[in-house]
Amino acid sequence: MARQWLLQQTNSLPRMQAFAKENLSMYTPRAFAIEDLSQLHELILATRLAILVSHGENGLQASHVPVLLHREQGEYGTLYGHLAKANAQWKDLRDGAEAMLIFAGPDAYVSPSFYPGKAEHGKVVPTWNYIAVHAYGHAETFSDGGRLLDIVSTLTDRHEAGRAQPWSVDDAPADYIDGMLKAIVGFAIPIDRLEGKRKLSQNRSAEDIAGVREGLVASPDANDQTLARLMR
Repeated sequence: MARQWLLQQTNSLPRMQAFAKENLSMYTPRAFAIEDLSQLHELILATRLAILVSHGENGLQASHVPVLLHREQGEYGTLYGHLAKANAQWKDLRDGAEAMLIFAGPDAYVSPSFYPGKAEHGKVVPTWNYIAVHAYGHAETFSDGGRLLDIVSTLTDRHEAGRAQPWSVDDAPADYIDGMLKAIVGFAIPIDRLEGKRKLSQNRSAEDIAGVREGLVASPDANDQTLARLMR
């Protein structure tokens, strides 16, 4: 009963329609919905590691992968990445299974003690604030060495940026890189549906929102402080 009550408190607003499609897979009350495409893209770009989920003959499979977003390709952009050939999930993509990529942003536990109402009436329960984007589409898989090299080089350059001595794919022997490329499969997923959720206590009173923000600012956890800044 307590868990059911908590879920009712967390999800107390009406359901919205999905961005780009009528069917919504992530429960998203209207107050929490992100429908601006540029904001959705920025959140994707800010997430260094996505979760790729698919369903095939072996059931659900998931992999944690870095991806690239090409905003200009397709109506909602196209995502690029790669999987190890030894990872059977790429066969789901090859065979036409719909893929979902989860981009999990900042999150924070919200204590009932953050709400002024705790002292007044005690009718408060814990919840969780967070930001997330789900992208859906059907993949093209490929093993072309040139396309794979472009993906791994661009990913490397992106994540090495800012280092005093950034490593480049060109730093490794060419024959070694060629061998590594033969062990992976690339994928391109044109996005045909995007869902974004920014749950930052928008369904609470101004006093409660301020209390949550102050509580997270006072936390020693860097993630809590990041979320507090996003609530301003």
